[in-house]
Amino acid sequence: MTTLVEPTNRSEKFDETVPVAGDADDQLKRIRVTDIRTYDRNPRRQLNPEYLRIKASIRTGGLDQPLVITQEPGAEDYVLQAGGNTRLQVLKELFEETGDEHYGWVNCVVKPWAEESSMLFAHLRENELRGNLPFIDKARAVFDAKALLEKELQVDELTQRQLEKLFRERGYSLSHSMISKMGYAVHTLWPLMPKALQNGLGRPQVEKVRSLERAALKVWLIRALGDQSSFESVFAQLCQRYDTPEWDIQPLRSALETEIAEAANTSFQVVRLELDTCQAGRPLSLMNPIDGDNRTDADDHSNRSENPPDHPLLNPSSTSENGAKSFTAPTRTLHAQNTERSSTGEHDHTADPVGRGKNSDENNDENNGENRGETADAGCHHAFRTLRLKMGACAQQLAEHHGLADCVQRLPEQGLGFLLLDVPSQDLRDTLDHETLEQVNSLWWLLASCCDLTTAPKEISLNTLAPPSVVHHALVEQDVELLLDHVSLTDPGRWGEQLWSVISDEDWQQLLNLMTHYRTLKRKAWRLNTPLWHKENTDVDQ
Repeated sequence: MTTLVEPTNRSEKFDETVPVAGDADDQLKRIRVTDIRTYDRNPRRQLNPEYLRIKASIRTGGLDQPLVITQEPGAEDYVLQAGGNTRLQVLKELFEETGDEHYGWVNCVVKPWAEESSMLFAHLRENELRGNLPFIDKARAVFDAKALLEKELQVDELTQRQLEKLFRERGYSLSHSMISKMGYAVHTLWPLMPKALQNGLGRPQVEKVRSLERAALKVWLIRALGDQSSFESVFAQLCQRYDTPEWDIQPLRSALETEIAEAANTSFQVVRLELDTCQAGRPLSLMNPIDGDNRTDADDHSNRSENPPDHPLLNPSSTSENGAKSFTAPTRTLHAQNTERSSTGEHDHTADPVGRGKNSDENNDENNGENRGETADAGCHHAFRTLRLKMGACAQQLAEHHGLADCVQRLPEQGLGFLLLDVPSQDLRDTLDHETLEQVNSLWWLLASCCDLTTAPKEISLNTLAPPSVVHHALVEQDVELLLDHVSLTDPGRWGEQLWSVISDEDWQQLLNLMTHYRTLKRKAWRLNTPLWHKENTDVDQ
């Protein structure tokens, strides 16, 4: 039961509409906004794009949810414990602008002080739910969390696999491959391309840069143009040169192709084909590594548009669509400016086991278990399992992005590929504002529908559920109202406004995939007259 603490100023009244938190040690207090500070490690490093909308909403209707705060032992002020940085900034700004005490005091849930990493994970989860957090902000916060965990656990270096496990235990799931990509963004690109990253360079673009760098390094080494550190120096200078808010990968790629062509005394078209080959994962074998050895500089420049006829990569089938694009090469290359590069190690990140991840197995964990070949008879079980795996993967990603990671259990051999184990946690419901909570609840009910939560054979689905869960009790009692008490179901006619139009493009696609797989699996089962639930097989994928 939450303890109600009287405000210091007796003239201040409690806002009785403030919900009561669930933990016994929590306190509900009314505190001056000037006594609360934003979290120093707030994942959002830039102005929230929703700032003006949030300000207008608070100006009109006030704060509809209390801030969640904590107090470090011995400190006089409070600090935000789980999100709310934008809302606190808005309140302080409105109070300064108007002097209205309505904005000067705020209802807060005061939680006991916990370790620093717990606070950072709470802010990460809150920002993940609200969305619009730039990729670089999320990546930098993840590596702040890594540093805090290493300090708290007293270890020198946590591996990607260890981080994946620790993050999952703290309610913030990231695959080790995603951690590797974030490390590349933080340790390699952030020092070189801050403008591009701050202005929206996201994960897809980061992946393209990483792929380009790896392919270019391979060509550089095969052509014996220098060691790895010399290539990284060239790559770093080019990234800095083309770091602009309106970033595009083509100028960077064109400049890199010209640098390699200049150093190798060959045509940039040849280099382009070599890069395409490496990026496609095909083996790169050079018949004549230095194509221009028998040509003069004048011949090389005058015939720069001609492809050497004996080059093994000039088979038309190896030409990508990039090879057909128009191209303007930089007039002066780094190679021409300095042909004797020194190995200073300034941009050598090979010692970083997490940041660059050059030897990571990140490409092996995305689609495990999704074999697509189907045979006529024995393929029935295989086809069902494949669809279940796909449904489970979609549901798990959606759940992880909306604070519901602990609610989903994957079932590759049973039902619709997954089951909801419980309702959203009390901590999650206490932290979210009304609008975000409606979004999470709407998604929960969509997931419940896609796994046939209330219509699946009770005697089978109960084998997966732990008896203490709300879902377990609801199914035993056959009482949907019990679920509605914990996961409010607003008018489904508003789901478009509450969920579909506000979730990220990636999550929207996953939701569409989930419903498509549901239709396919159901229709296949009906057509073959095959039950999706089997009493003799209730194994779950741990």
